[in-house]
Amino acid sequence: MGRLAIRPNRSRLTWLRENKNTQTLTKRTLSQHRKKFPNPSPDQKLPHPHRSSLSPRASSSMDEPVAVVDVVHTIAMGLIDYLFPHPPVSNLCAATAAAAAPSSPDGADRISCLPDEILRNVISRLPLKAAASTTALSSRWSRLWYSVPLFFADTHLLPSDGRITHPISVTNAVSRVLAAHPGPFHRVDLSCSIMEAHLPELDRWLQLLAAKAVEELVFANRPWPINLRLPATLFSCTSLRRLYIGVWRFPNTAGLPQGSTAFPHLLELGLCCVLMEDRDLESIISRSPVLEILTVVLSQNVVRLRFVSHSLRCVQLGFSCVADLAAVDAPCLDRLLLSDIWATEGRKFSTRIKIGLAQGLRSLGYLEPGRHLLQIGTTTIKARTRATPSTMVPSVRILALKVYFGTLNEAQMLCSFLQCFPNVETLHLKSDKADELNNATGEHKAMFWKGAGEIECIKSHVKKMVFDEFQGKQSELAFIKFVMERAQVLQKIDIISTNASCTTLEKNKLVLKALDSVKPASKNCQVVYSTHALLEEGGSWSFQRASDLSRSDPFEF
Repeated sequence: MGRLAIRPNRSRLTWLRENKNTQTLTKRTLSQHRKKFPNPSPDQKLPHPHRSSLSPRASSSMDEPVAVVDVVHTIAMGLIDYLFPHPPVSNLCAATAAAAAPSSPDGADRISCLPDEILRNVISRLPLKAAASTTALSSRWSRLWYSVPLFFADTHLLPSDGRITHPISVTNAVSRVLAAHPGPFHRVDLSCSIMEAHLPELDRWLQLLAAKAVEELVFANRPWPINLRLPATLFSCTSLRRLYIGVWRFPNTAGLPQGSTAFPHLLELGLCCVLMEDRDLESIISRSPVLEILTVVLSQNVVRLRFVSHSLRCVQLGFSCVADLAAVDAPCLDRLLLSDIWATEGRKFSTRIKIGLAQGLRSLGYLEPGRHLLQIGTTTIKARTRATPSTMVPSVRILALKVYFGTLNEAQMLCSFLQCFPNVETLHLKSDKADELNNATGEHKAMFWKGAGEIECIKSHVKKMVFDEFQGKQSELAFIKFVMERAQVLQKIDIISTNASCTTLEKNKLVLKALDSVKPASKNCQVVYSTHALLEEGGSWSFQRASDLSRSDPFEF
């Protein structure tokens, strides 16, 4: 066996891990929210939080400022900042470039001597204020700005500290910009206006965006209410290629002509803290013939998604209550990604995940054998289900599982799940820190894995295994031994502990010494042990990176 490498102090970021880090996120995003929405002066009252399906409490005073936000809304805004693609230009970059730009010794204007095409390229890379200010230089510069496809983020209208002290001034400025520029609009980011107070402007903005052929739209409603419905005018933006919306109620699709196409060019759709009927989500998928990437995060309602699409390549759901998820007919689906989803109580906290026709499915996870009901074709996978061709998905090469190794039932379900994916080459495992009190069987005996039968993917195909959040338990170690003794082509095992304390490190090193006595089936197997800390800023899971189809492994960061 290869040398056991110890790499302490390896720093990795995590995002919203269980309850503890959800609280951390809440505190951090609340602090950020207060910076943007400081306590208003007496003549600048902001609307108070409204009751909604996600708001267990409402403001007791009509004068309560927006800075005192509901926990769910706070988390939603933090996720929006993290999930949504950032503007391609920023005020900071422009200021840095301006400060670093050398001046001409003789004072000559050499920039204006450049061809129009180069100047258009320069202007397109500037934030709005800087780009629009070039119109004051000369009539030529004025003509150039109006001929450049617009890149516009309303955050560029804010002061340097990013504080939204006068929301109405931002809203009025957005209206002026959208009306003044002739288009086309390459990308528009809107997240700083209180839209409930400006419903006529909301409809007018969407009309302008549609008329001027917007290609990318990022539109978040802040701060309240979280269930404000977007106008159906959104469907007139048929030029859209990327659409990310947050903290809205999705427009009703019932009024769309039957069989019509809503977004003929849409490639990416991201929904964060959106209230949306199941039929509307399925309708939009079917009415977007080239849609490749669908992301649903922190849904305001229970998700029941059955999708039929011949274009979807990536579907990811996170931090949402999911009752049913079914890939009914998705021949191009490459990755089906799940991050921290939970189920309704009516089904004893189990989410049903069905894989129908998905011949191209390559990456799948995180599946949770203890919480997910996996259905392949017409068969629901149970403990000791015998593998047959009808219960296998041979296309999957990268599989991620979250397992509580301390119960016999989950160990049995883990075996059954692995049997369904015979050609897995990279196996990601995350050890679940389940509550011992809710698992009456306690930690099962390590003898289970000694008597476990043969698993095809382990024996013949797994080349790499990543064991994340290793806790040093005997049941975890028994599974690692099981893999090492049977995996004939295994090249590397990454064992990652989340606890970097000296006591834990020494304990885990002692536990891992037991691996030295294992005779691996693969002579080239290397075991690498490392640690990562649970830090506040950012996270090890990134929805943007996971949906980047140029990355071979969406679970590796």
